[in-house]
Amino acid sequence: METEARRESRAIVAAWACFGVGIAFGLIALAGPPRPIAGEDSVAMAAAGIAAIVTAAAFVVSTGIHRRTETAPMPRWQTTVAHASTVAITLAFAAIAYLGVLTGGEILALGLQGLQAPAVGGALLTGVASATGGWLAFQAGVELRTRDLATLLFAFLTIGTVFAMITAADPRWWERHFSDLGTGWAFNATIIVAGLLVATIGAYIGRDLHRWLGDAALRRIAAVVALFAATGVALAGVGLFPVHRAQLLHDIAAFGALGLFILSAIVVTVVMPGPPRALLLTTVGTAIALGVAMLLWWPFGVYGATALEAIAVGILFVWLTTLVRTLAALVPQESRPSRSPAPLRHRRPGDRADSTSVPPGGKVEA
Repeated sequence: METEARRESRAIVAAWACFGVGIAFGLIALAGPPRPIAGEDSVAMAAAGIAAIVTAAAFVVSTGIHRRTETAPMPRWQTTVAHASTVAITLAFAAIAYLGVLTGGEILALGLQGLQAPAVGGALLTGVASATGGWLAFQAGVELRTRDLATLLFAFLTIGTVFAMITAADPRWWERHFSDLGTGWAFNATIIVAGLLVATIGAYIGRDLHRWLGDAALRRIAAVVALFAATGVALAGVGLFPVHRAQLLHDIAAFGALGLFILSAIVVTVVMPGPPRALLLTTVGTAIALGVAMLLWWPFGVYGATALEAIAVGILFVWLTTLVRTLAALVPQESRPSRSPAPLRHRRPGDRADSTSVPPGGKVEA
């Protein structure tokens, strides 16, 4: 079994390799006269694209090194889900690196107004950004857990929203609602990728539930995964249909995403054995808190739509964090290949290991 020290050594080597690649491509992309830190034809624009590619490549390489044999004993449907999740996470890492560098560039430009960076300086910044993204992505490729994805989603939404705020055409967008940030590409792209991440988190939650409950619960697990996928599609629709271009479709997608997320929370709580008290109380508390938040918005008018949206997202992340941490505490970490040829078929007779109910806190042998 690979030691922790060996894994860390590989990650450090990967970071230095990403640093070198970032500098090399940065020198090529930024050759010529000095450029501004942020804005059109800036250091940040070139560095963001390079860092995104390097970060995605680091995740793919790490996954290939550490988890290439994980899907070998799995049936085709389970392998397909695993590979699709890997592709989605790769795209998410690239998007996070891209928006992260652009956001950092905008903040740096505010503090260093008027600075023009030469090619060498820009290449060094590109190398640092590539090394940071590459190191984080390589670490994730070693062992990516569901709670890591939830953290990734929160970080990405934060970075994307901050960048959209900084570059917003109307500085008083907050007087209406977050959807007004959709007049720029950054917020829409953030929401689309966030939808992809929500669907992927659903697939990982399904993976964890299968490791815990086995093939006997495949139908119930499939319902959970499908609901999270539908939530992700609806959330992506919020970005695909900006409010200023297609308000009706935008509103349908937004309210649909909220409703589907709440339904997903209820279903996954019911599917889990028990269910665990902490998750049950958090689910009930989430529903109550959302109801109170809605009432404070309308009819009492304590705050505006922007505050309501921020509060709702915060409440839902509290629930999601509770869910993934609960799963992390209860679910075995070992991969569990399914014995079923299809996710919606009944288990085959004789699969005794999957016919046993497992109480909360119990461990299922892989």
